[in-house]
Order: sequence, then C-alpha cells, then structure tokens
Amino acid sequence: MSLLLAPPSYFPFRALRRSTAAKQPCHRLVQYCTAYRQSPEAARRSAHYQPNMWSNDYIQSLITVEPPVEEKDQTKRLMLLKERIAEVICEKKEVEEQLRLIDHLQQLGVAYHFKDDIKGCLRNLHSSLEEISSAFKDDLHASALLFRLLRENGFSISEDIFEEFRDEKGHFRDGLKNHTEGMLSLYEASYYEKDGEMVLQEAMELTTEHLKNLLEEGSDMKLQERAAHALELPLNWRMERLHARWFIEACQREVMAINNPLLLEFAKLDFNSVQSIYKKELSALSRWWANLGVVEKLPFSRDRLTENYLWTVGWAFEPEHSSFRDAQTKGNCFVTMIDDVYDVYGNLDELELFTRVVDRWDINAIEQLPDYMKILFLALFNTINDDGYKVMKEKGLDVIPYLKRSWADLCKAYLVEAKWYHRGYTPTVNEYLDNTWISISGPAIFTNAYCMADDLTKQDLERFSEYLAIAKPSSMLGDVPKSIQCCMHERGVSEGVAREQVKELIRGNWRCMNGDRAAASSFEEMLKTVAMDIARASQFFYQNGDGYGKADGETMNQVMSLLINPIIL
Repeated sequence: MSLLLAPPSYFPFRALRRSTAAKQPCHRLVQYCTAYRQSPEAARRSAHYQPNMWSNDYIQSLITVEPPVEEKDQTKRLMLLKERIAEVICEKKEVEEQLRLIDHLQQLGVAYHFKDDIKGCLRNLHSSLEEISSAFKDDLHASALLFRLLRENGFSISEDIFEEFRDEKGHFRDGLKNHTEGMLSLYEASYYEKDGEMVLQEAMELTTEHLKNLLEEGSDMKLQERAAHALELPLNWRMERLHARWFIEACQREVMAINNPLLLEFAKLDFNSVQSIYKKELSALSRWWANLGVVEKLPFSRDRLTENYLWTVGWAFEPEHSSFRDAQTKGNCFVTMIDDVYDVYGNLDELELFTRVVDRWDINAIEQLPDYMKILFLALFNTINDDGYKVMKEKGLDVIPYLKRSWADLCKAYLVEAKWYHRGYTPTVNEYLDNTWISISGPAIFTNAYCMADDLTKQDLERFSEYLAIAKPSSMLGDVPKSIQCCMHERGVSEGVAREQVKELIRGNWRCMNGDRAAASSFEEMLKTVAMDIARASQFFYQNGDGYGKADGETMNQVMSLLINPIIL
C-alpha cells in the first residue's frame, strides 16, 4: 500500500474583493510589473520546474459560444432521469437492495443530487439497526456495506456488527475467504476504523492478504480488476471525482454490475454536464491568471493554474461550490508562488521582511521589500481583498480578518522551515509535524471553505475563532518523504523502519478523522467533507512522486479525464 503523500508545503488558500481587479491588475501592481527587472545579485537557487503544460489559448479553445443542440437535449434528458431516480430511491424495497442503490449513487458520483433522500433512507435504517444487523448475521457483504454507508454518512455504528463472523477464539472465520464479494466489502469497511477498533484492524489485515492472494491466483479477470483497484487505494482514501469516472467506465465494461440501466445513463450525462461547468470555470480563471501577469515576473516559480484548479475539484466537486473553487484556485496559485519564494528563491532576510508585511497586511509596508516581493504581495493583497469585497457585498460579512490570519500563519510556518534549512537543522518528528500541518496550507483551505460557504452566517463567523479540530489530522497527512527523513535522523532507524512508522502515523490520522464525521448542520458537514477531501486529493497528487511539480504523466491524464474529455455516450 502506498503512503499518503501530500505536497511539500502545498495546499492552498483563497482570495477576496471583486472589482475590476480580477480582470485587470491594480494600478500599483501594473507599475511594478512594468518597471521590474530582476537585479543581477548573488546567484539564486532554482528548482528547474517543468513549464506550464496548459496554455491560456488552449484552455479558451475548450469553450463553445453556443451549446450544440445535442447538449440541450441531453440536459432535458438529465432532468427527466433525475426525477425518475428520485422516485426509485423512495420506492419500498428490501434493505440490501436499498443499500446497493445508495452505494451505486455514491460511487457513480451523483449522490449529491439526492442528499436529503439518501440521508432519510439511512436515518430510517439506523433507527432499525439492531433488527437489520440480526437479519444480516450470515451475510458479510450486506453487513459490511451497511457499516460503511452509515459510517461514511456520519451515523454511529459499532464494529461489533462483525462479531457474528468471528469464531470462539475471536478471529474471523476461515470460511469467509470463500466469499470474495464479502471480503471486498469488509476491506472497504475496515478503512473507516476509529481509534481502538481492533476488530477492524484485524479485518484490514485479513482482507488485504486475501485480495493480494486473489491477484496472484489469476482467477476471474473482473474480480482481479476490482481487487487491484481496491488495493491501490481504498474508497475512503480516493479522490471522489476520479473514482466516479473509473466506476462509470467499469460499469460500461461490466466489471461492476448495475441493476438499473437508468443510473448509468444518468451518471454519464451528469459527469459530462458537470465537466462543462468545470471548463467554463477554468476558462475564466485562465483569463484572470493571464491578465494578472505575475507569473512572468517570477520565472523561478511553478506555473500550475490548471493543476491548481484540479485540486479544488478534489476538495469540492459539486456545481454548487463554484465560488469556493474560483477563490481557492486563485489562492492555490499564490500559495505555490509564495512556497517557491520561501523554499527556493528568497534569502532569509527577505523572507523575514515578507512575513512581517503579510502579517501586517498593510500596503504601505511594501517599500521595504525587494521588487519581486512587491509584485507578489500586491497581487495577493489585491486578489484577497477582491473576494472579501464580494462576500461583504452579498452577505454583509467581513471575512478579510480571517483570511489575513490564514495567510500570515502560512507565511510564518514557511519561515520556520526556511530557518531550519538555512541553519542546517533537522527537526524532530514532532517539531516537523507541529509546523507542517500549517505549512501544508490545510488551515488556509479550511478558512477559504468556511468564509466562502454559501450558507455562512454572522453567527458562524463569530464562532470561527480557531481552526476546526479536524483540520489538524487532515493537514498532517503531509510531506511523507520529509517525515521519513526526520524520523530516521531523530530515532536512528533505517528508511524501512521509518517508513512503517510514518505509515502508522497516517493511519492514525485517518482514524482520528473517521471518528469526527458526525455533523450538526449542513454547513459543518460541508467543512468536514472538505477536510477528508484534502487528504484524498493529496493522495492522488503525491502517491507516485511529485505529481504537482512534475505535472505530466498521470496528472496530465487525469486533467484530460476530469476536465477535458467527456464520457462517450
């Protein structure tokens, strides 16, 4: 199992105040961009990042002025199918059939259309949990599916539901290995473990071994594909939109079985419809980025607008979160540039100055900065205040103090790491983790999600004195290679031992997040979902190396899959 990797100081934040600045840089920024020439001072470091792969001209070419006739017809069909499926959800049916339907809706990526209906169904099942568990005592697949769906959706359920499948010695019965469907379901359920749940830990070990053996046996090809997909990453760790495309195409290949063909048709139409929204959002962001013109003045930095947008699709894919994706993509671009300033280009004196200016959030303080930092701060200041203005105009709420705090905390954390580097200091594991959960920019993402939420109220804002508790474990699923190095240095262990210790740390953070899924409101539920999705998107980008800095290969394939190429109908 690959480790959950996150960006080496990466997870973004967002922005504020919408005047013409989103389209045209502010006057002072234009002055600095025009006058700026990099001084021939002492040699600067360079990471030699790959150039941007997605030009503004290419992104603009993805948008058609007038939707084709077939797209309008598909929209009508989509609405009709949505009505029919809503009826199907509410129809009376056997419990296992109801669970299977909900599971398919979630894995196809269309459950967001039916949130209230699905919550209602699961609430009814939860109220009869003892009776249903008894009826499922001989059905491992149904029991594991019930457990996973309830945990996944914030309902309490004990691991004791699996006691019926254990022998008198307290181990899972050997005969279960003959039920591959049940073992697959138990494997996925085990990744919803909380602290202290030894039954689920045993289930994870047992099912992992079983699925690996299944691959080695070379049996049924469809089962092998499912087992390989599960072993690569469990459902709970997967970026939802990527999994939805895989699941849709697996159903088309009949690797997965869908009893109701309307579900698959609806999922394909919906995927393409949402992808069209993504293209429009990305097009507008690309114009903003090109007009801002900052990246040309900081050539040492990564230019990753499209990948930055892909992060936000991983964090909140539903169409309703368009404002969040817009602001967060802008924030991601600045996080990347600022990260590269601290990590690669700036000297320590400059970094301390920049940190103080961001902390003060005072435009009059920039005169002390070198020119390249003036450009960066002015662009950041203008963009953040732009989105803040929009929230104030629409809701009468001042979110700028919270966004300022988030950026200041991020820069302070970057400065700590820069000082470690310049002083040749290797931190202990705890020192590293205490700082990196902020430098990974998770708290900045939560601040954005919080402040940009559609249903944000004055009372919610007044309660936002500290970062959400779930933000820390989510953000600590961080830069694994650096964590391993710190562990080896502090404890004097081999890389293999350090890797296993960090792997257990990762599982521990997932257990912590799994134990904090319950939400008292839709607002809190959205924030906790973002927390989980931060870790999932990070897993995608970094599980096989730096998929952000080196954005060709798998990252490029998934950009094409999620943002550009529709599903063939």
